[in-house]
Amino acid sequence: MEIQAAANDLAIEGATLILGVMEGLVPAPGSEALVAMIDEAYFSTSRFEGKTGQVMKIPFGEGSTALVVGLGSEASFESIRSAAGSAVRAATTSGAIVYLALVPVAGAVRAVAEGVLLGGYRFRDYKTDNQESPSVESVHIAGADEATLEFVRTTAAATNQVRDWVNTPAADKSPEEFASIIAREAPDGVSVEIWEPDRIAAEQLGGLLGVAAGSNRSPRLVILEYRPEPATRHLGLVGKGIIFDTGGLSLKPAKSMETMKSDMAGAAAVVAATFAIARLGIPLAVSTVVPITDNAVGPDATRPGDILRPVAGPSVEVLNTDAEGRLILADGLGVARRFEPDLLVDVATLTGSAPVALGRSIAAVLGPDPAVTGLVLTAAARAGEHLWELPLFQPYIKDLESDVADIKNVTGSRFGGTITAGLFLSRYAGDGDWAHMDIAGPAMSTETNGEQVKGASGYGVRTLVELAKAMVETD
Repeated sequence: MEIQAAANDLAIEGATLILGVMEGLVPAPGSEALVAMIDEAYFSTSRFEGKTGQVMKIPFGEGSTALVVGLGSEASFESIRSAAGSAVRAATTSGAIVYLALVPVAGAVRAVAEGVLLGGYRFRDYKTDNQESPSVESVHIAGADEATLEFVRTTAAATNQVRDWVNTPAADKSPEEFASIIAREAPDGVSVEIWEPDRIAAEQLGGLLGVAAGSNRSPRLVILEYRPEPATRHLGLVGKGIIFDTGGLSLKPAKSMETMKSDMAGAAAVVAATFAIARLGIPLAVSTVVPITDNAVGPDATRPGDILRPVAGPSVEVLNTDAEGRLILADGLGVARRFEPDLLVDVATLTGSAPVALGRSIAAVLGPDPAVTGLVLTAAARAGEHLWELPLFQPYIKDLESDVADIKNVTGSRFGGTITAGLFLSRYAGDGDWAHMDIAGPAMSTETNGEQVKGASGYGVRTLVELAKAMVETD
């Protein structure tokens, strides 16, 4: 789908016009004249009330259609983005003209562009009958500026790339294949290094090797580096790349496995964010480390009671093989610290406790320094992604004490799991600035609504891009 700024003399014949209406059928600013041309009978005979998410289709002019979208009682960045996403899916013409960006809300152009590009996403690679219903191919946004549109084109494309990777079945994205895809997709300026099993063993990445031991598909570790010459600041990223998580010998229930192809969403997010940062030319150095493996059941699988030694940090007694993400992240963090970034952030679908605490729409962030987590929270707010800080409560560290190793990978308690997982990772994060993002809730969307499409959400890409911008701005 192409998006561009609407020309002043743009013809509306045959196009879909997307207009905003508030609750009480009050036209949103920028839509007044067009809404006034619509026969009031359509409003009076329908159940359309201008509530958030409502869409009403009305014949308009010579061969055109008006899609009137509800913005709720008060227009906001989120309601405009959601309205644009809902409307673009309802449109059946090849072209659309969107007037929602004229609403006087900060970031309205970005909201509309994101809503259109994210809400219009479709994943149909495995549909036998791939005959799609007519959809919009080009969108003109009234009041848009090219700089904002180009930024959104890049970040939305990266978000949708994550959606594609995560939605792809695990059988078709082995660790080897996913590493190769990353190398093929890397833009100019981003170098890619792939560690194969012999290198992983030589580097003594005991956490990654331990988790991979049960799979007949060998692990990989991917390192991306983006080093633009003007850069004076350096961001390190680590992403959890579990291609499929059976739980290992601590086997998951069948229902819990249904979405486990998404357990590499953290890896996908940090890779796509790195690519977007490079494509946008943000003058910030980025080093990204992605450990990739299955967590499977096999004759050589790590057993509860086994002890693993990550590349840097304490030895680990594995008491639950379904707490595997933190084991490969321990190695990812250890490798990433070698690059000496100013800030290190890891992103992972790590704990079921996170959505229990925060629901499916909000991710968690934890870290030892409120100034650092505050920077990540601000970036998420700018990106329009929901993020909430949980405390890295140090007294809970005693729950990770092991009788036979330096630390154990689970507490034995069902309480505070996201916090204790963060405390575990803190033992491997090194001495520099670090934050952990647990995206287990919002990584997958359970319904299509607004800019979200059921399936992989691509959560985290836009937050990381905003974080990169913030690091440059505060330099």
